[in-house]
Amino acid sequence: MKIRIEKIEKEQPEEVVLRVHEVNADVLAIANQFEKVGHGLVGYKNNMVHPLLFSEVYYFEVVEGKSFLYCNSEVYETPLRLYEFQKMTLGNMFFRASKSMVVNADKIDHIVPSMYGRFEAVLINGERVVVNRNYVDDMKRIFGM
Repeated sequence: MKIRIEKIEKEQPEEVVLRVHEVNADVLAIANQFEKVGHGLVGYKNNMVHPLLFSEVYYFEVVEGKSFLYCNSEVYETPLRLYEFQKMTLGNMFFRASKSMVVNADKIDHIVPSMYGRFEAVLINGERVVVNRNYVDDMKRIFGM
């Protein structure tokens, strides 16, 4: 597959054109990625609204019925439910790690096997999250393991 990038004037709208012989799952995943560029999230902290990009989120977690977006060093509350966040990130590098958590695979530094079929993902900021054995296959699929 050949990739060509053209620089355009600021007045022109940006667009991505995919010329393919066949529309398959890989092509749809690539198109889905481009559709999400620029779309972000909203996090709340200290009675302020913070616009966030998906690429800033290390993981999404539900704790005691409240949803949180964990970034490098900040934590934001969000009104999203886990299934909504998972649907929004479908086709991205996010995967379900437990019943209450979705992790951004791009933010994983390395993975360590743990007890009882679980894995521990060490994020690039040093934080550790557990990947439950029921979701290990999702993680392996993303990393091609």
